[in-house]
Amino acid sequence: MKKIVTGILAHVDAGKTTLSEALLYCGGSLRKLGRVDHQDAFLDTDHLERERGITIFSKQAILPLPAFTLTLLDTPGHVDFSGEMERTLQVLDYAVLVISGTDGIQSHTQTVWKLLERYRVPTFLFVNKMDLAGAEKENILQALQTHLSPACTDFSNPDTVKFEEEISLLDETLMNSYLETGSISNVDIASLIQQRKIFPCFFGSALRLEGVSAFLDGVQKYMMPPQSFDAFGAKIYKIARDSQGARLTYLKVTGGTLRVKDVLCGKASDGSTWQEKVDQIRIYSGARFQTVEQAQAGTVCAVTGLSRTWAGEGIGEEEDSLKPLLQPVTSCEIRLPDGCDVHNALAKLSQLEEEDPQLHIAWNEPLQEIQLQMMGEVQLDILKRLILERFGLSVGFGPGKILYKETISSPVIGIGHFEPLRHYAEVHLLLEPLARGSGLQFASSCSEDLLDRNWQRLILTHLAEKEHLGVLTASPLTDIKITLVAGRAHLKHTEGGDFRQATYRAVRQGLMQADNLLLEPWYSFRLDVPSGQIGRAMADIQRMGGTFEPPQNEGMQAVLCGRVPVATMRGYALELAGYTKGQGHLTCTLDGYEICHNTEQVQQEIGYIAERDTENPADSVFCSHGAGYVVPWNEVPAHAHVESRRPTEHVEPPSRPSAAYSHAATTSLEEDRELASIFERTYGPSKRRGLFRTPVEKPAEYHFEPSGPEYLLVDGYNIIFAWDELKELARTNLDAARQALADILCNYQGFRKCSVILVFDAYKVKRNAGEIVKYKNIHIVYTKEAETADMYIEKATYQLARHRRVRVATSDGAEQLIILGHGALRISASIFHEEIEMANMEIRQIIAEGNHQNELKMRS
Repeated sequence: MKKIVTGILAHVDAGKTTLSEALLYCGGSLRKLGRVDHQDAFLDTDHLERERGITIFSKQAILPLPAFTLTLLDTPGHVDFSGEMERTLQVLDYAVLVISGTDGIQSHTQTVWKLLERYRVPTFLFVNKMDLAGAEKENILQALQTHLSPACTDFSNPDTVKFEEEISLLDETLMNSYLETGSISNVDIASLIQQRKIFPCFFGSALRLEGVSAFLDGVQKYMMPPQSFDAFGAKIYKIARDSQGARLTYLKVTGGTLRVKDVLCGKASDGSTWQEKVDQIRIYSGARFQTVEQAQAGTVCAVTGLSRTWAGEGIGEEEDSLKPLLQPVTSCEIRLPDGCDVHNALAKLSQLEEEDPQLHIAWNEPLQEIQLQMMGEVQLDILKRLILERFGLSVGFGPGKILYKETISSPVIGIGHFEPLRHYAEVHLLLEPLARGSGLQFASSCSEDLLDRNWQRLILTHLAEKEHLGVLTASPLTDIKITLVAGRAHLKHTEGGDFRQATYRAVRQGLMQADNLLLEPWYSFRLDVPSGQIGRAMADIQRMGGTFEPPQNEGMQAVLCGRVPVATMRGYALELAGYTKGQGHLTCTLDGYEICHNTEQVQQEIGYIAERDTENPADSVFCSHGAGYVVPWNEVPAHAHVESRRPTEHVEPPSRPSAAYSHAATTSLEEDRELASIFERTYGPSKRRGLFRTPVEKPAEYHFEPSGPEYLLVDGYNIIFAWDELKELARTNLDAARQALADILCNYQGFRKCSVILVFDAYKVKRNAGEIVKYKNIHIVYTKEAETADMYIEKATYQLARHRRVRVATSDGAEQLIILGHGALRISASIFHEEIEMANMEIRQIIAEGNHQNELKMRS
């Protein structure tokens, strides 16, 4: 039986668990309906969940259907437990996003939508509570299309002509098929859903079982089991413990088969490797489970016997997950009871961090206290109960502190030198600011003639292994690209640890010179208050330093949406409840980091002095007359043994004077260097790993310079449906759109002198052998049967990028990753459109100048 894993997601109180209950009941897995408010819901198995009426831990249920077996994963909806929800997204084949028909789209709903987009999860929508007053179907559908995606489509009446016409407009291939046959198959619709080109919307009331059967029918019609590979692979998404204290590793088998007594290998979160045996495989459904001897691809199960696994880890063929997008923004002290041994308490509390890695429970040596990071006050209440019940410790928590971050505002070169007797290493790093939310990126532009590749690889490893702290408040660094530009080793005296010391000192020395910025977290908020209180609410937000959009009236309530610093919003929920007499409602979602509004005050309160931080020195160590001596950070450049060199800039030839074009080309190349770095760091070498996984070494340089004659491959249909003018033309005449794109590229080739290959899908044409046509000065490829344009471009880049500079114009994210993996450059559809416009502008300028010269000659 084929298996599909589906997650149920929603904003809190939208009816997510109630829908799960209704699906299990209508599908025949439950004989009796439970209710959250009655504390007997099938998936709210923990007593804390039943007491509070919210989902805290993700749970699974098995729903056998005629076409496939559906594994339902019920996830937390409360913002404080959104980390658990995001971890679950890693193993979903589909998601069901539940929207409250009365509350509409909340700020956390939009956060969940962004996460679904990030993880590329095909999504169904179920609008719940449609039986209540104020739930208007047309208004809700319009809001979904406006705030989530225009592809949100009403699936209430899928057998009508109007429905098929609306669906056909969402995809050019489907539109052609519909025009030819006059109908659309369920398989075609299911394919578009799987590609996230359509988001089906259903309406009903889960509590009253209205619309649930229709939704379940739609699930069976339009969900398709994913492809799996033969070799074993698994993705771990959760660590937990059962009632007996046994450690459970929850995972989804993505390829091959997992058997009891299999020996698995992986890389622990601390970087060391592990190899352990599977003792037991459990298939959970609610609170109950059954043990099995093996689990095939598509199975979600809990495994015992593994002690060093971590949430987000990939096993076998599966890669590790991306770094979570949702992060805590506050921290606090854990106050232990009197007489409690700190070391024993830390060992016990580390279990909680295994289960929720974003807690970051750690001992703070300077403050002599245990600290944790948290998402909110509700999470603290739950943690307090868990610690008491599991470990017998009655703990308290100190006041919450904002988690600040630091960055820089302009480029700077940092130098680190480490040369005590019989040791030697020197490192020069270029630190450059990045856009907000970029994190830390690492690269190398250092010549191997100056520093051997192995040393460069080691320096990049040291950069990635440490959480670098800023010099203003010792907060973590972010939004900086660090590039190795120069370095030196000694043939006899250099050891690996020497470069660790030099690298860390180089980062700090650069920061001591830089224009540093303190960043603070911001919320996006939605504030619902009685209409008579909106003036007070607006004044409060302005006082907090926030911004907001014009208020909207919804009946007797007024709605205010905007952004505000987390620090100033703390405690406002209680104040709101007071002045609105409980009628106000505040919803906040983390919305990134911005420059701190009170940097000096924060610095004074924290009292950090970078020069006194002996754990993170900025000074360097040099050697003279057989003895090492310390050189203060501001004098290091005068003592350095190597000259700092910035990476070579990408400069357009004088024959192409357009500044805008030059900037676009430079940006594209720089982005590809960074994307190549991310590709290799995230996905590793292209060679796949087997069941007994070994650590993958990172490449020496996350950097490449294309050279030689340039090839430009263009994904034809991708570009046509990305450019508005061609997309509009394609609606009426697809052949004309293809012809127009070909003529545009001919013009472009004549000016840029590159080899252009335009690729169109023809893979659905029966017995088509493929065709390559020479059209004017470009080549047009029509792919053969069963070969998509993506496949052709992947093959072509693999061959051409070995010896030629290759660029590919496409906005297909998966295709871009393949391109980078083969060493080619990519250019998005929007940037390519700008290049075309700049080329046309320059052509017109040249023609105008030529005409002007001809006029002057004729006059003379």
